[in-house]
Amino acid sequence: MFCTTKVSLQGCVLLYRRLRSEAFSRQTGSVKLPRSFSQKLATMTPFTLHPWSHVSSAHFTLRGWHSEPSGKPLLHFLHGNGFCGRAYEPMLKHLAADFDLWLCDIQGHGDSDHGGRFHGWNRSAELAVEAFEAGRAPFGEVPRFALGHSFGGVLTSLILAKHPDLFQRAVLLDPVLFPPALIGVMAVSEVLGLHRRHTMARKSAARRKHWPDRAAAYAGLHGRGTFKGWDDAALWAYVEHALKDVEDGVELKCRPSREAEIFSSYPRRLWSSLNKIVTPTDILHGQHSYPFVAKAVARVTALNSHVRAQVVAGGHCFMQQTPEDSAERVRGFLLP
Repeated sequence: MFCTTKVSLQGCVLLYRRLRSEAFSRQTGSVKLPRSFSQKLATMTPFTLHPWSHVSSAHFTLRGWHSEPSGKPLLHFLHGNGFCGRAYEPMLKHLAADFDLWLCDIQGHGDSDHGGRFHGWNRSAELAVEAFEAGRAPFGEVPRFALGHSFGGVLTSLILAKHPDLFQRAVLLDPVLFPPALIGVMAVSEVLGLHRRHTMARKSAARRKHWPDRAAAYAGLHGRGTFKGWDDAALWAYVEHALKDVEDGVELKCRPSREAEIFSSYPRRLWSSLNKIVTPTDILHGQHSYPFVAKAVARVTALNSHVRAQVVAGGHCFMQQTPEDSAERVRGFLLP
């Protein structure tokens, strides 16, 4: 079932006014909105997205967003762990000039159902394909491309391996490709019941999930941890779309326990899948990302001639730090 909504410049202005009101109504006066955000509004163009939903074969509903079919190439996007598709709007807005967009929120993320136990990386990849195949008919037989970040980049690689004819080209943004040795350790830890104790899982489980309002969330996240160095518009997009309103404030749509659950698991047959990719694929990975990412990327490019890579400035979320530059790099590879 497809519904219609509009995300436009007017909506951004209303959000800005709401956040400004929240910020300056706080007695402490400690929350300040960046001047750069109001400056960015002047250059933003209307950006229209429509919601979709799909009752999956796993008996929970996946949801996401798509742009109005226009005959442009169709770009399928999967987000990182703990995020959601529309948290990347600053980058996606730039890509929308050349692509129609299909954004899928994975189980327990964004507006998709929590869905009980996490069904795993491989099953999540197949469910994303299932939803895409069920909903892409209105776009017609246009060229199709794939894009994914982090967790979503790994899911995209699994899709490329299993469905070689689905996409013409793909870009993976700092995919968390666990090296074989690390997967071995994670497998043993799973057997011993220690899989939830490694650093990424522990940090995710302990993540703060509630704030009194969005302005407080912005202030609490700005410049810290994963969000360090993010473009203002990217952080605002995260605060608006990855958080939901609750009775006493706002909280994360993705439960920290789900984020930890994902980081406590790993994709099955990852390296045999990576070796099967025949779709031309570019991996962009951040200069200051997790150390294992660069090592894994070097390994996969050595094993598979269909995959190339380039290092870009920034960290694991470089596309949130420099969304316009990231969009240009993605566009440059997908539409050479």
